[in-house]
Amino acid sequence: MRQKAGFLCRLGQISTVVLLATAALIAACSTPEHQAGAPYHHTTSGFRNPEGSPQGYSTWERLPALGKHIFGRLGELEAPPGNVVPPVEALASLKAMNGADSITWIGHMTALLRLNGKVVLTDPWFSQYASPIAPLGPQRIAAPGIAIEDLPPIDIVIVSHSHYDHLDLDTIARLPNREDITAVVPLGLGHYFSETGYGRVVELDWREKTQAAGLSITAMPVIHWSKRSFFDKNDTLWAAYAIEAPNGLRVYFGGDAEYGPVYKTLRDQLGGFDAAILSVGAFRPRVIMQGNHCIPETCLQIGLDLDAHTLIAMHWGTIGLGSEGFWEPVEGFRAAGRKAEIADDRIWIMKIGETRKLSARPDPALASKPATP
Repeated sequence: MRQKAGFLCRLGQISTVVLLATAALIAACSTPEHQAGAPYHHTTSGFRNPEGSPQGYSTWERLPALGKHIFGRLGELEAPPGNVVPPVEALASLKAMNGADSITWIGHMTALLRLNGKVVLTDPWFSQYASPIAPLGPQRIAAPGIAIEDLPPIDIVIVSHSHYDHLDLDTIARLPNREDITAVVPLGLGHYFSETGYGRVVELDWREKTQAAGLSITAMPVIHWSKRSFFDKNDTLWAAYAIEAPNGLRVYFGGDAEYGPVYKTLRDQLGGFDAAILSVGAFRPRVIMQGNHCIPETCLQIGLDLDAHTLIAMHWGTIGLGSEGFWEPVEGFRAAGRKAEIADDRIWIMKIGETRKLSARPDPALASKPATP
């Protein structure tokens, strides 16, 4: 029976790789054209990255590595002990903040932010798998730092893009008090939230801004892509976000990102951030990840280009998406900080479930510009 199950699993994997390869080849046969009268990133078939963004490898170069990438590490990656705060302790630490500005790492790119007394949840993913065909696909190796039923009432949910480890339909349907939540998402993703009973849904294009629960939220350009099925590449937008509280505290949430020149441009327009939440993991093999995910050194550079004071590493240690070792993303991130002579207390390597207080940067004048360019 076990042999039959294993055969069916492998058959499903092979079939999925063949379908994905076919879709990729079809997509490669056509180049999106600019949509007349629209910003550069709008095309006749969806969206594209900012001008000057790095390109990934060709479809043919990527095909040999696609199979293993699609289905994750298949149990190869394990979370070592000590990197997850015990659930009771994690919940107690969050409550001990008494509503002060803080960040709690739930896992992957899911963070719980308290800003000006309001609760913001980023890229909420609480499921066991990040896949359209679970139980196949990338699997969680560490439980969420705080269980979904123990979350405080949420005011805002922010989603960066459509990939399954960032837009998890099971999670968004399970979140409590949905009728009181404002969902802020890139263009094309709003219907997932309106269909599941969210009180307010706001779709933003790059550089568009909204007010929610007293916070200012601006969608920002970021180098990545979107996809939820075999044939829908880049038909919805991806985004990073500038989040600003009335007291001036400014947080950058980067979603997934590759490095490129756009971030220096944003720094010149925005002025800086008190903290930046940066994706540092799933960067190998480069034949797959180049053009989509930065290596740790350039992930840190994104934060520096944005003139962010506190640089927070996320998107690691939670799910087996890349081929790098467990500690490699954060070891590279910290080493890059030291090479750039950044003080260790500005580089945050958090444990899953850990809560830390957010504070204004020492020189607030550096972050005095409004978030809208």
